[in-house]
Amino acid sequence: MNKADLINAIAAEAGLSKVDAKKALEAVVANISKALAAGDKVGLVGFGTFSVAARGARQGINPATKKPITIAAKKVAKFKAGAELADAIK
Repeated sequence: MNKADLINAIAAEAGLSKVDAKKALEAVVANISKALAAGDKVGLVGFGTFSVAARGARQGINPATKKPITIAAKKVAKFKAGAELADAIK
């Protein structure tokens, strides 16, 4: 399912126009992104929790030269599925 398919499904389920469904989806994604950028967690009961985790620096290998390189530390987005979502995909 891509973004357009998701917008169509939201519009059908919620009885919204595709334009309104697109605005709603974009608002949800934007607000989750803002919260994660601020270091907050976003928990949707039954669906899951979005959070930010720190990934430390580590050693890697440049595949072109086969020489060791240091991969910089960074923050990454994480998602942990909630119980209802986990049960739905079993």
